[in-house]
Amino acid sequence: MQRIHIADRLSVGDGSPLRIIAGPDLIENLEHALKMASALKEICAERDVELIYKSSFDKANRTSVDSARGPGLERGLEILGEVKRQTGLFVTTDLHLPEQAAKLAPVVDLLQIPAFLSRQTDLLVAAGESGRAVNIKKGQFLAAGDMVHAVNKVRSTGNENVMVTERGASFGYHNLVVDFRNLARLREMGMPVCFDATHSVQLPGAGDGKSGGERVFIRHLARAAAAAGTDAIFFEVHDNPDVAPCDGPNQWPLAEFGQLLDEILAIQKCVENFS
Repeated sequence: MQRIHIADRLSVGDGSPLRIIAGPDLIENLEHALKMASALKEICAERDVELIYKSSFDKANRTSVDSARGPGLERGLEILGEVKRQTGLFVTTDLHLPEQAAKLAPVVDLLQIPAFLSRQTDLLVAAGESGRAVNIKKGQFLAAGDMVHAVNKVRSTGNENVMVTERGASFGYHNLVVDFRNLARLREMGMPVCFDATHSVQLPGAGDGKSGGERVFIRHLARAAAAAGTDAIFFEVHDNPDVAPCDGPNQWPLAEFGQLLDEILAIQKCVENFS
């Protein structure tokens, strides 16, 4: 499997330790972002785990026109930049348009391609041309093998620092299921793989004009991914998920994140003893 590097300093894949991508779904304000980033950093540091802080400046694929979108590109970048400066964390966020890639690159260490946009050639090429590492979330409508084409669009720019995130597949209406065989399939194709434990429990559009979710299953899926083998795990984490401006039902409570991380690391260590 290929090993990639984020900001030339953090390796992912090919025997590197498990990496954690975590943060609130949406950037709310600077105070909240710093609070969440600092708390998550402390939790991960206590367990000697590298954290990549994630939060979105714009949720462009909301169910309803009335759904919360976020502070926008300019203010979102200012907040992520301040989080990075004050905490020293790596940061990642979504992009939705090709022209956003060059604007994000000076601040953001890992550019994330949303699942619904994982086939958009211009977007993938622009992300590759930014020079930053790229994380492509596998579309809910794609088989694992289809992702090689998305990865190759980024690699066509000469950028080899590409990873793929499994986040479940559409199963009828308003539901997703996770095929854990995909973690092995993606890794066998030479791609470092991340598992999105929170979006995988989403119930798209099932919440009366917004997405629902089944938070209770996040723990089960995250532990299963650790057992199956993954290079990183993605969590949306919030200090009060029930009042989060979006995706509340899919976000894990900050107060319970340390315990969940302990469980994942214990499972991973057990698996390593038998590999």
